[in-house]
Amino acid sequence: MTVRDAFRVVLGSGVELPDPRDRPVGPGKKAKARDELPELGSELDELQERLFAEDGRSLLLVLQGMDTSGKGGTVRHVLGMVNPQGVRYQAFKKPTPAERRQHFLWRVRKVLPAAGQIGVFDRSHYEDVLVPRVLGQLGGAKLAQRYEEINAFERELTDAGTTIVKVFLHISPEEQLERLRGRLNDPAKRWKYTPDDLEARGRWHDYQQAYHGVLKETSTAVAPWYVVPADRKWYRNWAVAGLLLETLREMAPVYPDPGYDVAAQLAALDAAKALP
Repeated sequence: MTVRDAFRVVLGSGVELPDPRDRPVGPGKKAKARDELPELGSELDELQERLFAEDGRSLLLVLQGMDTSGKGGTVRHVLGMVNPQGVRYQAFKKPTPAERRQHFLWRVRKVLPAAGQIGVFDRSHYEDVLVPRVLGQLGGAKLAQRYEEINAFERELTDAGTTIVKVFLHISPEEQLERLRGRLNDPAKRWKYTPDDLEARGRWHDYQQAYHGVLKETSTAVAPWYVVPADRKWYRNWAVAGLLLETLREMAPVYPDPGYDVAAQLAALDAAKALP
């Protein structure tokens, strides 16, 4: 079983979230994942360099999940293994008043990865479905319309040469509680905590229903969702690295033809006089 097969939301089926501590594929122990991750990173780095040199296509990694599910940690541990020159990272916060006056995809379009880049969205356009639905500001026909707009937008991106990998980092409420407590108890991590985290936790079941809706309505053939169990950080990192690696292998980027006669250039270098 491939990593993508293990975590992909199957089209046309009911969405059943896995146990957040499941390990359906890959290493069963932390030590083995730790040993495998550098190897995955080495191949990721090579494929990313080819993608950057090819300069025609791009890859977009969308990370969604409840607070403390590990979006930032995934970026640090997985994307930190490749050349930052070829990565475009964007974290989406609460829309500003100016952004709210625009179409909800306006701010997303401005930060899409350029050709050759791996783009990373820490949260994304899906916040503009999840949050208003939970707050009772979006539902019925308007919610369905927004799903349709997102699916059309993602088809547009794929038609233009961007491969999309959407990952829902699935964490349990028990693990989230421990991580929130850990932030408060550690002075070096208190900056990550806000009282809003507790408010969102109080709407846990509403957010789970909202995520079910997103997974069901926007996991498409061109932009499927992958649900990664996120209670174990080491497994989460391994799984996301595996998803990216399998995707890049399938994309199979190649170094471009240099556009000149290599043998002739080597001969010219050999024949060139030393610089004065």
